[in-house]
Amino acid sequence: MTRIVVDPVTRIEGHLRIEANLEGGKILDAWSCGTMFRGIELVLKGRDPREAWIWAQRICGVCTVVHALAAVRAVENALQIEVPENARVVRNLIAGAQMIHDHVVHFYHLHALDWVDIASALKADPAKTSQLAQSISNSEKSSASYFRGVQQRIKGVFDSGRLSLFASGYWGHPAYLLPPEANLMAAAHYLEALSWQADFIRIQAVLGGKNPHPQSFLVGGMTTAMDANEPGAVINPETIPLMRDLIRGARNFVEEYYLPDVLAIGSFYRDWFTRGEGPGNFLCYGDYSSPDHDDPATYLFPRGIVRGRDLNTVLPVDTAKITESVARAWYEDPAGPAKSLHPSIGETNPRYAGPKAPYDHLDVDAKYSWIKAPRYDGLPMEVGPLARMVTGYAAGSGEIRDAVDGALKTLNAPPAFLFSTMGRIAARAVEAKVMAAQLDGWVDRLDDNLARGKTTIFNPAHWDPASWPASASGFGLHEAPRGALGHWVEIENKTIRNYQAVVPTTWNAGPRDAKGQRGAYEAALLNTPVAFPDRPLEILRTVHSFDPCIACAVHVIDAKGREYTIPAKA
Repeated sequence: MTRIVVDPVTRIEGHLRIEANLEGGKILDAWSCGTMFRGIELVLKGRDPREAWIWAQRICGVCTVVHALAAVRAVENALQIEVPENARVVRNLIAGAQMIHDHVVHFYHLHALDWVDIASALKADPAKTSQLAQSISNSEKSSASYFRGVQQRIKGVFDSGRLSLFASGYWGHPAYLLPPEANLMAAAHYLEALSWQADFIRIQAVLGGKNPHPQSFLVGGMTTAMDANEPGAVINPETIPLMRDLIRGARNFVEEYYLPDVLAIGSFYRDWFTRGEGPGNFLCYGDYSSPDHDDPATYLFPRGIVRGRDLNTVLPVDTAKITESVARAWYEDPAGPAKSLHPSIGETNPRYAGPKAPYDHLDVDAKYSWIKAPRYDGLPMEVGPLARMVTGYAAGSGEIRDAVDGALKTLNAPPAFLFSTMGRIAARAVEAKVMAAQLDGWVDRLDDNLARGKTTIFNPAHWDPASWPASASGFGLHEAPRGALGHWVEIENKTIRNYQAVVPTTWNAGPRDAKGQRGAYEAALLNTPVAFPDRPLEILRTVHSFDPCIACAVHVIDAKGREYTIPAKA
């Protein structure tokens, strides 16, 4: 038996270590370890609840919007504050744009290199690459001369000997199956995505004041002023057309580059539609309500639970059934190692009990991660784009069913192909298409409200702490790009007494629980073939398909600003 250690897993946000036992060329068992301490929840204790969102979005430098949104929702839920229609629409636009941007960046810049051999692109025939590109998309940039120019740019990088972000790739690995022409096409679109994402994210700067870490959220609404007669207002007759242009560009990019590329690559890696299945249970909180009212029945992504890959049944979500186990995580066990706590009474008290440096392997029979192990009704769940598409498909959502069925038809694949590494990737691209089709409608609503003078975007009710009860508790849910996100807040004497965030990567990357049940990463790696233990490309493919954000699941400072460093051997 061979033990493989991948530390750090790169092209992600944060620090992740994967250990796996390899036998007979396949993974027999696997363990997921977050190597940083999470302490942002301690930072929030004792603070004014109205500023929770400012601090909470510092959980991560990428997932900033999502934590701001979950935080304001948690406090609004606790204080029973109703948010005006315009605020809901603006929040939808900010979060929806973030989702599309995040998905595109993940595929091209964090994950595509697991499937695309950049070095092979140097052998491609640009004319054949042009033919391939035109067969899958109507993109204007598909001529032989265009691809020849891209090829020369890549050659210049390799000839220089300074490969930069391409330096650590396993180029030439036999698990790369794309022909040179497909590799050149993907490399060209990698570069196009760099330019597109920098332009599209301007929508965050318009509506959020800045990006990252937007400044326009507010308990009770938004600070995004609307006025048809005031050029200084954020939403006015000039910014509406700007947003429309950015959204049109996003829709074109998703439909002409992103989704066709994913489906084309998937057609070469059909084996990966049968590998990488997680626990088979999916959780979606549901999100993106109709502008008219915040009713879960109107959510773009339906709320629900799908168990055991059953696409015929969607179970209701009961947040009281959510718990977190620290039986295998480096925290104190306030309720005992066999018990788990609901986030509303959860604690974040670090106690490192891992091996001392230097070490080769974790003690996986004991505690081995800084990530907790969330469970729903005692079961491990997978969250994320795949969970949303599976839940929406099972719930009969028209938009989701049409988009998923369209992708499956292109791939000539059954719905069972969704439960896999490549299915996870395809679900993310399909979701980007679904979301891109929604943004225009939300801008239309703002434009219509602006024309009718309906510009209220903040509800001042209960803004004054004098109106608050002596104690209150609440939670805010959001479907972030990486999956189900929940923030729980306990307010006492007008300050935060306790705060807990259960984030998507905690659900997916968590360790075993007291019952020995694996988290989603650990389950998905089982039986994965690995050709070369010293070049574990196959492990990266499945782990990256979840788009890990370890900075969200754990954090690097405590309440006094002290850094925690866990020694690791690469």
